[in-house]
Amino acid sequence: MNTKIFLLALKSLRFRKLTVSLSIFSLAISVVLLLGVDIIRVQAKEKFANTISGTDLIVGSRSGSAQLLLYSVFHLGNATNNVSWDSYNKIIKHPRVNWSIPISLGDSHKGYRVVGTTSDIFKYYRYGKRTKLSFLSGEGFTEIFDVVLGAEVAKTLNYRLDDKIILAHGMGNVSFAEHKNLPFTITGILKPTGTPIDRSVLISLKGLEAVHIGWEQGVPSQQSIQADNLKQDDSRLQTKSITAFLLGLKNKHDIFSIQRGINNYKSEPLLAILPGIALMELWKVIGAIEKVMLIIAALVVVTGLLGMLAIILTNLNERRREIAVLRSVGASPKTIFSLMVIESEILVILGILLGLIILYASLTLINPFLFNTYGLNIELNSPTKFQWLILLTIIIGGLIAAIFPAISAYRKTLQDGLTIRT
Repeated sequence: MNTKIFLLALKSLRFRKLTVSLSIFSLAISVVLLLGVDIIRVQAKEKFANTISGTDLIVGSRSGSAQLLLYSVFHLGNATNNVSWDSYNKIIKHPRVNWSIPISLGDSHKGYRVVGTTSDIFKYYRYGKRTKLSFLSGEGFTEIFDVVLGAEVAKTLNYRLDDKIILAHGMGNVSFAEHKNLPFTITGILKPTGTPIDRSVLISLKGLEAVHIGWEQGVPSQQSIQADNLKQDDSRLQTKSITAFLLGLKNKHDIFSIQRGINNYKSEPLLAILPGIALMELWKVIGAIEKVMLIIAALVVVTGLLGMLAIILTNLNERRREIAVLRSVGASPKTIFSLMVIESEILVILGILLGLIILYASLTLINPFLFNTYGLNIELNSPTKFQWLILLTIIIGGLIAAIFPAISAYRKTLQDGLTIRT
């Protein structure tokens, strides 16, 4: 009997192709939005947590952990104080320290942050699942006035290898304090990473010192310094301070003892943070938007289910004769109820299947664009437990939405169905 009801439900839905197709498509779009938001939410959180990996400690002047993380990793904002070069050298010479990457901020190029560092950044910096920085073209800087561009910088500004660029003092898209006398040559362009590195202009610490010779409080006191002179005599390019630095230790068990030692450093007030913990703390602050997105997507699903309910109720009055005929040939009220519920569940399941097809097809098509443009690689995995729970909730929601019209059909009498109303 159940098979007959199922086949009858399929024939009934096929007879109403237009309204059924609209219901299925509406539910499919709802599923695409809800699951799409959750997939992006989960992977954005993972990629946010993996903005930097393999680094044991981030060290800067004493402030807040979020502030240190923002300017050292995301290159947002500025440090309250710099770290002296002497303190940096004392810390990195500790026998438990394996490697270090100094970071010095201050200048920009057409709105993009200039990061002064050493070639060790190409050797030790990791992001994602301990992925190393790699070059789309060219190589790292070796000379004082070499520069390496992040993928977004090169693409947005349409730069190529060997192009000359001028750095500007301070931040801003337009600057009136440019280092025009000391142009830099592009020697390398990095592949997209999906991290702040894509929006960075990387130069050597000596290059950063060179452009600031003769500058006082953001104003040049002389313009006679030329690149050739500094290349021949770089004695004036000794770094005096840096903004922050990254540390990698030989043994992970030493992280907390080294962190405690740096935080209690007597020569100057310093702060050492664990990047993973700091990233999670920061996500709690900025990650609230993910909940809003999920709520909006859930409301869209509810709207889709209500739309399906409205269509069923609208068609119910037109199906009075159909129901009456079924009753007249022996169909019980229970059969009519089951028929309506099965029809609704078929609509919901087809909507979910169509939604999954559209979702994964869309992600497959746009993934190369997202990776090449933003360095964002969305992994096409099977639905998670939470996403399966979402789909089950939608199925249950469809069942609940079907109960009211099913009860209404259950109560239809043979006489009411066969009576023609005028």
